[in-house]
Amino acid sequence: MNILVDRLPISIEIGGKEYEINSDFRYCLSTILAFEDEELADIEKYQIMLLNLYKEIPEDLNEALQKAIWFLNCGNEKLDEEFSGMRLYSFQKDANYIFAAFKQTHNIDLQTIEYLHWWEFMALFMDLGQDTTFCQLISLRKRVKTGKATKEEREIVREMGDVFDIPDYDDRTLEEKEAERLFLEAMEVH
Repeated sequence: MNILVDRLPISIEIGGKEYEINSDFRYCLSTILAFEDEELADIEKYQIMLLNLYKEIPEDLNEALQKAIWFLNCGNEKLDEEFSGMRLYSFQKDANYIFAAFKQTHNIDLQTIEYLHWWEFMALFMDLGQDTTFCQLISLRKRVKTGKATKEEREIVREMGDVFDIPDYDDRTLEEKEAERLFLEAMEVH
């Protein structure tokens, strides 16, 4: 799919049937915010994904989830291997900076725009100006996480505190998470 010549998808084919999707960026961001919420169980996150993206939930939930992830990845089958697992931004934590960067770079007010397809949103998101606070923060996070930050930058990071910190994704299995929970419970007893 090429955003320059192809129409952006507003439906997804699952099991030979077309299912209309909520393609506006707000539905997709709500889904991603659910996945950033550590208090939600994985099953709840997937349920939110299905409810947010599909106007009618497909019968084949497995394929529906796979296609939803494909849609959220803007049709990309593979993620960038170089930075997978390295989290540089959060739609929750950086919301104000992202909002301001859209306004500054593209003169788009995300509050008042009636509709913006998710793939358009992401194309614009990937081209936010380097002079925005958001992009400067991303750049600093990347330098720190790759060990390329200067002593002065590391000092700035310490002063920024919570504004700077973005935890990396937890890619442990359910069994590993449960083992840690049980271990921590056992440690509290003693």
